[in-house]
Amino acid sequence: MCISDFTPDNNRQKHDEEHEKWSRRAFLQALGLAGSGSMLLGGNALSASRPSPLTAALNTSENDKILVLIRLNGGNDGLNTIVPVYDFDRYAQFRPKIHIPFNNLLRLNDDFYMPDFMEGLQPLWGEGGMKVVHGVGYENHNLSHFSSSDIFASTDTNNDTQTGWFGRYFDNHGDFSNYLLNPPPDPAAIQVGNIGNLIFQGDDVNYAFTINNVTELERIAEEGVVHSLTDLIPDCTYEDQLYFLRGSINTTYEYSGTIFNAFQPANNAVEYPQGSLARQLATVARLIKGGLGTKIYMVSISGFDTHSAQPERHKALLTELSDSVKSFYQDLAATGMEKRALSMTFSEFGRRVFENGSYGTDHGTAAPVMLFGPGIEGQGFIGEHPALDQLIRGGNMQHTVDFRDVYASVMAEWLCIDRNLVSTALLGRPSTLLGLGLPCSTDDNTIIESGEVPSEDDLAEEPLPQEDGITFEHFPSYGPDKAVYINYTVPQAAHLVVRLFNILGQNIGTLRNEMVTEGRHKLDLQQATGAQLSRGQYIYSISMGGKIYSKSVVIS
Repeated sequence: MCISDFTPDNNRQKHDEEHEKWSRRAFLQALGLAGSGSMLLGGNALSASRPSPLTAALNTSENDKILVLIRLNGGNDGLNTIVPVYDFDRYAQFRPKIHIPFNNLLRLNDDFYMPDFMEGLQPLWGEGGMKVVHGVGYENHNLSHFSSSDIFASTDTNNDTQTGWFGRYFDNHGDFSNYLLNPPPDPAAIQVGNIGNLIFQGDDVNYAFTINNVTELERIAEEGVVHSLTDLIPDCTYEDQLYFLRGSINTTYEYSGTIFNAFQPANNAVEYPQGSLARQLATVARLIKGGLGTKIYMVSISGFDTHSAQPERHKALLTELSDSVKSFYQDLAATGMEKRALSMTFSEFGRRVFENGSYGTDHGTAAPVMLFGPGIEGQGFIGEHPALDQLIRGGNMQHTVDFRDVYASVMAEWLCIDRNLVSTALLGRPSTLLGLGLPCSTDDNTIIESGEVPSEDDLAEEPLPQEDGITFEHFPSYGPDKAVYINYTVPQAAHLVVRLFNILGQNIGTLRNEMVTEGRHKLDLQQATGAQLSRGQYIYSISMGGKIYSKSVVIS
């Protein structure tokens, strides 16, 4: 929003000085919008993913499996979700006011029960469509909401990595070097609710198409443009940045019509309960039933930061979770699609074992991950529950399963992703498959081997496919005075053609068409084009030796 002329001069000056420090690129990056294009509509988020190697890989895979990630935002109290009744006395002693009374528990097996308000999950458990992984976490668990959320998304426990586990998979599938110029028909990932998560962040683009308001999505699909570029207030401090932002947004609708076309003809066969999560899962069910080819969805439910009044708040949250998941699978079952979808809960951390003085629990460490879906084919527990008599760090449970092993298992055993690509997505960390009993599982304890962990710089430059010992590398860079460069290394003298396309795939022009010498080269994009390029996202392609390589680039 622009500041009016009634703002006091001194405040206006400070405001202008602050924003003069922001380049348009930094403006987008600060909002998490650079590379993918996003928008805010009445507080709701909509961001279109760019085409990706994962998109092509998953959309051309032989299986039709779907993964639904359910984020329990705020840090779920796992001890009051899956109760270890084999040590019930100790559990109740630690939580005299907030423990779940034994008479209010439902039996899962002799050792573990769940609260009776989670009864919506009983049919899934009884029919073999639910598994629980105990004690999921990592060493020296970070207890900050923001840092731990990023760690669970990036898989880097040092929190130095700005890409996510699915984003890196998007970036590193080597069979689809021309993916930017040949987008697949459906987006690879859709996130319902909240702004794009780091999970889907690649080297230079967030691959999740995020929708929150279906009514707004329908309008976007029908009209194609949401933001006018002609109604900006003159002399507004933000005018230049808003123009660029809106221009970028208006180039990212290539998937909105596809999503709308899947959503419109489909219907929900059951009545979902009230609540945000239920509405999100109802939307996902309609997209699946409508034939959308997307394989990965992420939904979320907030409110799990239960420092006070936990019994009432946690009961409401877990009731909504259980009833929503129940309705989701009943809905899919109406069209025989229930076995296609695997759902998985995750949260940034668990809660401390001891209750606090406000009838709640403080930030903790390990927590269970729940897996839902008839495709699991057998209920059960994975891993060992943390011992309540061996607490660490002032009353926290020691994790017994590394969260990255859960990710690796779901990727390899459910989505059937190649083990080498799984290793790359997890930053090269060797991972143990947990043996979830999913259809792609070949053995229960396979180690995904890896070589040296790639550095962030290695990932940023995105080495492309290697043939006959020759590797061709290219990447964009940004210099002073808004200069944008294409950097490429030619392994041997060759004829090379560089072309520039807009986001719609229209050819802007040929920037190079000549023999080039071996070695490194840098191309000034604006200078080579010979014309002033409008702000927004573009795609460049490099043709050499019968191969075409491409990447997106932002002009600010």
